[in-house]
Amino acid sequence: MEISIEQRIKELGLELPPAPPPAGVYRPTLVVDNLLYVSGQGPVTLDGSLMTGRVGDSADKEGGKRAAQQVGLTMLSTIKAHFGDLDRIKRVVKVLGMVNCTPDFGEQPYVINGFSELMADVFGRENGIGVRSAVGMMLPGNILVEIEAQFELHR
Repeated sequence: MEISIEQRIKELGLELPPAPPPAGVYRPTLVVDNLLYVSGQGPVTLDGSLMTGRVGDSADKEGGKRAAQQVGLTMLSTIKAHFGDLDRIKRVVKVLGMVNCTPDFGEQPYVINGFSELMADVFGRENGIGVRSAVGMMLPGNILVEIEAQFELHR
């Protein structure tokens, strides 16, 4: 018998932060056919605060990578709060990772690996790794990382 996604998260020694409320006029999650779309998520900590700063300035690439992992945990919390059962997720399909960084910082893919490695750990390598983009830009509220994703659901 397979263990649940929530059990797997606990096995990994991780804890989901509180799901953030929408920061504008949008849905945190939306299901179309058998795809779950998740709006952009930031790195929410266990106390509900956001991880802020710029990679290449106030944060190094390791700090950015930790923030990307925290975005993954935030996203799982958002899915649980607004969609429901995490075990209904079959696989990661598409990830767009955005890194708040200085113009000379060029290791955005390394930073977003924090999210991708978490998804591979939670859902397994076969289902936890999808297609991905990683870009640098200015982000709202000076958050370190923002990620949006699409997941395939079990039918």
